[in-house]
Amino acid sequence: MTETIESAAQDDDRRPSLEARRRPRVHRAWIVAAVTFVTIIGGAAFNSLPGLLIDPLHTEFGWSRGEIGLAVSIDMALYGLTAPFAAALMDRFGIRRVVATALTMVAAGALASVWMTASWQLMIYWGLLVGLGTGSMAMAFAATVTNRWFVARRGLVTGILTAAGASGQLVFLPLCAWIVDEHGWRPASVTVALAALVVVPFVCLLMRDHPADVGLAPYGGAYVAKPAPARGAARRTVKVLFKAARTGPFWLLAGTFAICGASTNGLIRTHFVPSAHDHGMPITAAASLLAVIGIFDVIGTIFSGWLTDRFDARRLLAVYYALRGISLLFLPMLMGPDVRPPMVFFIVFYGLDWVATVPPTLALCREQYGEDSAIVFGWVLASHQVGAAVVAFLGGVARDVFGSYDVVWYASGALCAVAALMSLVIRRVRASSAAVPSG
Repeated sequence: MTETIESAAQDDDRRPSLEARRRPRVHRAWIVAAVTFVTIIGGAAFNSLPGLLIDPLHTEFGWSRGEIGLAVSIDMALYGLTAPFAAALMDRFGIRRVVATALTMVAAGALASVWMTASWQLMIYWGLLVGLGTGSMAMAFAATVTNRWFVARRGLVTGILTAAGASGQLVFLPLCAWIVDEHGWRPASVTVALAALVVVPFVCLLMRDHPADVGLAPYGGAYVAKPAPARGAARRTVKVLFKAARTGPFWLLAGTFAICGASTNGLIRTHFVPSAHDHGMPITAAASLLAVIGIFDVIGTIFSGWLTDRFDARRLLAVYYALRGISLLFLPMLMGPDVRPPMVFFIVFYGLDWVATVPPTLALCREQYGEDSAIVFGWVLASHQVGAAVVAFLGGVARDVFGSYDVVWYASGALCAVAALMSLVIRRVRASSAAVPSG
């Protein structure tokens, strides 16, 4: 019997080397990463659309900008609230099933909107269906793929997949703006639906839940058996929330990140194009400026990560929010019918600062909450989207009431000043301790 056990152990020890000999020149992990990248781009297509459709929908149906903004806010809120549970869904049902279903929901919502006639339908199609779909492909998707398929090059892969959202914006914003300008909003909505549907076959054929599904070790690591479907992950997600909510730093982090979402996705992504159009700028030109933000977003995020390794994350956040607030106070003076150097400077700066807040916020979550930090960050990310949802709605209401977006820019600048002060009062924690131990 002892000999049998030793023989089985030797077989297990030989397995990684046997699999390594069968491993193709291009490791399957890179194919999975490429499919993930394309999937995130396909899901990001919808995020480029709402800001382009506010004026066309208002003109055709007479819906107020507040009503349209409410639909966008529902989408953003559900995106954020779904994100903390996305990893649990993937652990339970598998990456491929969850992502394929999510893409189908995004396509269904975008396609169904072509036939809508009432604002409540906009809230169902854009808000509910697309919000749940895109939320299931949030950062948890990229993190799950990276953690399962890569041991080496995790940082590189994480950066590439994080940049996929910005790349999607860069690809689809000018395209959708041109379609809206030349052919109307319905063909643009169909384009977004098709972009999501085209990715589904690639997910079904090429995506795998775990390296063990194809008999491989993760890239740069040793072979590990596929774990059984996890149960109770959603319960732990809620449990960690309640534990973190009893600490002050959680509310400071959630509050600052809510302001981050309010001043990026909720404000600039949703209302910049219609605001610029109010000042006579063509939609295609405004959308191109917004797409440029995506280019500098990638540069700013990588550089912010480098700075976070070297400087106090609290001070970095304070600087980021303070500079963002100052820039928003000047934005109303930069609006005009054409693109001038000061506006280009604003776009470049805002792109660099867009998600520069993510690395220091994540670093503070790790410092404060230890091994629960990933889940805590998921909830902090949810606050980001809730903040974005509130401003997406209130920005439209303000435009209806005041006839311009100026008050929205000024109020958001003031909120960023508050976020800068909140960042500075987050308490320090010793490296060996965490405010919320795992349990």
